[in-house]
Amino acid sequence: MSATPFVFSVLILQLLFASQPCHRFLAAAADGRWQLLQKSIGVSAMHMQLLRNDRVVVFDRTDFGPSKLPLPNGKCRNDPSDTALKVDCTAHSVEYDVLTNTFRPLMVQTDVWCSSGAIMPSGNLVQTGGFNDGERRVRTFSPCSTCDWQETPNGLAAKRWYASNHILPDGRQIVVGGRRQFNYEFVPKTITANTFSLPFLLQTSERGVENNLYPFVFLNVDGNLFIFANNRAILLDFMKNKVVKTYPTIPGGDPRSYPSTGSAVLLPLKNLKAAAIQAEVLVCGGAPKGSYVQAVRAKFIGALNTCARIKITDPNPQWVMETMPLARVMGDMILLPNGNVLLINGAGSGTAGWELGRNPVLNPVLYKPDNKIGTRFETQNPTTVPRLYHSTAALLRDGRVLVGGSNPHAFYNLTGVLFPTELSLEAFSPAYLDTKFNNIRPTITAPKSMSGIKYGTKLTVRVVITGKVAKNQVSVTMVAPAFNTHSFSMNQRLLVLGNDKVAALGKATYDIDVTTPRSGNLAPSGFYLLFVVHQGIPSKGIWVKLQ
Repeated sequence: MSATPFVFSVLILQLLFASQPCHRFLAAAADGRWQLLQKSIGVSAMHMQLLRNDRVVVFDRTDFGPSKLPLPNGKCRNDPSDTALKVDCTAHSVEYDVLTNTFRPLMVQTDVWCSSGAIMPSGNLVQTGGFNDGERRVRTFSPCSTCDWQETPNGLAAKRWYASNHILPDGRQIVVGGRRQFNYEFVPKTITANTFSLPFLLQTSERGVENNLYPFVFLNVDGNLFIFANNRAILLDFMKNKVVKTYPTIPGGDPRSYPSTGSAVLLPLKNLKAAAIQAEVLVCGGAPKGSYVQAVRAKFIGALNTCARIKITDPNPQWVMETMPLARVMGDMILLPNGNVLLINGAGSGTAGWELGRNPVLNPVLYKPDNKIGTRFETQNPTTVPRLYHSTAALLRDGRVLVGGSNPHAFYNLTGVLFPTELSLEAFSPAYLDTKFNNIRPTITAPKSMSGIKYGTKLTVRVVITGKVAKNQVSVTMVAPAFNTHSFSMNQRLLVLGNDKVAALGKATYDIDVTTPRSGNLAPSGFYLLFVVHQGIPSKGIWVKLQ
């Protein structure tokens, strides 16, 4: 397709979308539907994190030039080291209130471009690194209606740009890698703070391309870390700084990490009372080897259409390959409350980087991990908004997925480019939210949201289900809210508590007994979304604090 007709079609789609009022549904519900929440929040959603008060912190970078959202009360950021504006009176971060569909500007003091983070056990977002004057910063955002960013200079031992973070069983946060950083460290710092060498990151770095940034990091059920970079992975004992297992290379050997940007999830953890719990990782999409160099030369190679799945707890683990219905690079993978995985956003060719993606993939795809291989993928209804480089997605408490961002340019380019900077927010509602399922949809009445729960104890969840109940198809799940950027949701985790017993109490009310996770290796302490799923249809979640 020639460039001119393509640009024209994209512009037509943009105009059609811009004419839709907020909250209007854009597609039928059979395979999910799209909802425009905000035409513009003034900031491009490059990073996104849901907080325990149902607000989402969003930010991009300070050196984009002025955003479309002024800071309040005449505030300005004075930063002599900023590469775009020394004095900037516009916001580069917002807090989006899910319940009221409103947002307010926030103020970051240093450049957060391509940074990382996670929610600490306290519920605070602790966010690390960035570019330029932000590369060694640690920033904290507390969930409150008037809170703003607080920054700690030199909170990191090393410069962190394109690193990945994860919460550990002891409540600390580990920060792994980053550009030219073949090591890891912990936040907060201690007296013995230092960086710890990780040669694996050097071994997986390709000269001139890297292809190992934003490594996929997951806490395994044995307390070690699964770390994937480029096309292979290790299991790391981070306390002893020792590699305890080396996994095989993905068949085909193509890279899956930034800038060849695929995505990955730790699949739902099940059978949590078993002596040996299995853990599986799914890696999807990316770009074939050499794609970045070719894209810089304006040759856009088709993205990978494969997923690779591996049981990381097996004595002799092997990758199992699957074929997606749509090839995808720069896509996001989001764990849904019922244990399915949503693949969303991204491009059909090219790689991550300025102007390097083409052929937007507008259709999400649902992956059902419990189905037989060959029957796991379902294509969903499309959006009208291309979401390419620097797009984001996050699961909300009501089961929708918040989607934002897309800035394939060095600055805010809203006109005159193939894919304009995207300032809108949308929500994707999976088919399980259709009203036809209301009679089998659980409504949680107890415990109350924000309740505390303890490890390895009985928990009773009370629900109302108006229709006929299939007791053997009732399950309780817990989901950790993730920090999403650059196609990876850090700290994303779903635990299937199942049910020990379902008791009918009359008047469509039921008590579900479950056993909570037994240790921080399975679920680090902190805030989780708790759902009840009946016949694949989830309730709205409630917040619980595991401690």
